[in-house]
Amino acid sequence: MFEDSYKTIASPAEGSYSEKRSKFLAYAFPVQNEQEVKQRLAEIQKKHWDARHHCYAYILGPHKDAYRQNDNGEPSGTAGRPIYGQLLSKDVTNTLVIVVRYFGGIKLGVSGLQNAYKVAAREALDAADIVERTIQETFRVTFEYVKMNDIMQILKDPEVQVIDRQSYMQCIYTISVRQRDADRVTEALRKIPMTEVIPVCFLFISCCLYLSKDLKKTIF
Repeated sequence: MFEDSYKTIASPAEGSYSEKRSKFLAYAFPVQNEQEVKQRLAEIQKKHWDARHHCYAYILGPHKDAYRQNDNGEPSGTAGRPIYGQLLSKDVTNTLVIVVRYFGGIKLGVSGLQNAYKVAAREALDAADIVERTIQETFRVTFEYVKMNDIMQILKDPEVQVIDRQSYMQCIYTISVRQRDADRVTEALRKIPMTEVIPVCFLFISCCLYLSKDLKKTIF
């Protein structure tokens, strides 16, 4: 089956966990690129400037091509990896989770640290609304005004969204189409005489289907 959708979180969420007087504060953020990751990390580091560790993991891209895990001074594999594991468990991407640790004076050991970071990350992700998003392709459609009726018959397709329109003797429309339907829609448009269809770029937008916290409504 052709995959053109992925899961992410709709908005920031928080969670926490305590173990032997150490406090673990978890923050989950939706992010689109590494620059946003750096910005969110800087925000949390500034907010919790007095914390001992700011550990994190993230996954980016609809196909989860980019990812990173960081222990930030904790023993190797005890923080970033369990946080990353929770991202995989939730099957989300374009998501960053940061876990801040305030040391309570008692060492937790490797297994204790791994469990604490895992649970804190899970708490934040459990509190988040998980949404399914679709991969969209955008096209510029140029056609003669006399072909408007023919064009609009195709653009009525529920998987097509008109982003911009310039209607003169020669019309220029910018449309967004779900990736799985792009070939079908563009082929139909190209069959109309004096019509040019040019790919613009790929966009990742939400179909806004809430998948978590028992929310069953679709938002347009």
